Amino acid sequence: MFLRRAAMPAACCLFAVLGTAALARDDTGGLLPDPALAGSEETIEQHAPPSPIVVVVERGDTLMALLTDIGLVPAEVHALAAAIADHLPARALRPGQEIVVAPDPLDPTRARTVEIVPDTTRRILATRTEAGTYRASLRETEQVRHLVRAEGEITSSLYEDMAAAEVPPALIMGLIRAFSHAVDFQRDLQPGDRFAVMFERFRDPEGALIQHGQGLYAELRLRDRVLRIWRHAPAGESPDWFDERGESVRRALLRTPLDAARISSGFGMRRHPILGYSRMHRGVDFAAPAGTPVYAAGDGTVAFAGWRGDYGRTVILRHSGGLSTLYAHLSAIPGGIRPGTRVRQGQVIGRVGSTGMSTGPHLHYELHRNSVAVNPASIRTLAGRNLQGRELAAFRSERARIDRQFAALAGVAELAAAD
Repeated sequence: MFLRRAAMPAACCLFAVLGTAALARDDTGGLLPDPALAGSEETIEQHAPPSPIVVVVERGDTLMALLTDIGLVPAEVHALAAAIADHLPARALRPGQEIVVAPDPLDPTRARTVEIVPDTTRRILATRTEAGTYRASLRETEQVRHLVRAEGEITSSLYEDMAAAEVPPALIMGLIRAFSHAVDFQRDLQPGDRFAVMFERFRDPEGALIQHGQGLYAELRLRDRVLRIWRHAPAGESPDWFDERGESVRRALLRTPLDAARISSGFGMRRHPILGYSRMHRGVDFAAPAGTPVYAAGDGTVAFAGWRGDYGRTVILRHSGGLSTLYAHLSAIPGGIRPGTRVRQGQVIGRVGSTGMSTGPHLHYELHRNSVAVNPASIRTLAGRNLQGRELAAFRSERARIDRQFAALAGVAELAAAD
């Protein structure tokens, strides 16, 4: 039985269980119980227990409300919610999830089992005990790690061609950002250039796809050079992309703090479009549609978030090394972006707008070094982290292992990982 919120009345359920096969016609054509199938209600229900009830979670739903709506008594609902809470917090339900309730054959206001599948790897099953209480257990699906090699030729765009090679979209975007520090995708990438990627894919023991994992290696073969990057996690740190020298491709600051934008006004003296006279333009303007996400150019702390005169809605981030960045004319600032908050490079800190003194939607972006405005183009010289000593040796060992795995996949799309 598949339901949204309302449960079928008990009488209807019983009729559905019995069906016309359990009835015989009398002399007048009426329906009478078939003697061959007649028996106690307990006997009938043992042959055909009530059908499970499937409820689909919608936005704003709670487990207790859903269980109440299908007809379970309050005491049962509270006991079930308490048992399940050990494995699934009350607010952890997500729209689209399914809850499967198997009613008690002797009392449909009680549940025999309740099953919830929070994601592709977990299954929570609450079962009624002989004492009338509920015990919930968590079962995790075994995941078999596979390595996947995807490669192809550039015919239209890196995103479209990687997607055609079945590279996961999230990984594609991550690789575009990783390579963007060394590649101008508008000029450097040409038809005929090639790419190759190795990434993880997790399947269950029967081979069904559960989820994609992280990227491990990627290369771009351009006309004049070959770019290679490897995934590596230094001791006690999050994984990052490194080149063959052990240098992080994640620069201290992004060259541009938003995607799909063009420079509409550069750094330096200019004639102000509203004031009508020349004055110093202390940043760079990026023209982009209103609502375009604006990213933190680097790891840092929010120094200011709010309205700032002619700048309109503005966010200022303070970074290490005496650097700070300013993002102005925003249409919106996320609620979590407030002074003192730590942010990571690439985190969305606002949306493109036209607030303050502005002629149209764009991002005004400034870079300051020791409180002095500098040309953001200078961030090209701000290299990321360089591995040294034992960390560099560990990376080289990891790189060699990944290279062997990549070579083993030559001519093979996917293999179960040996390690």
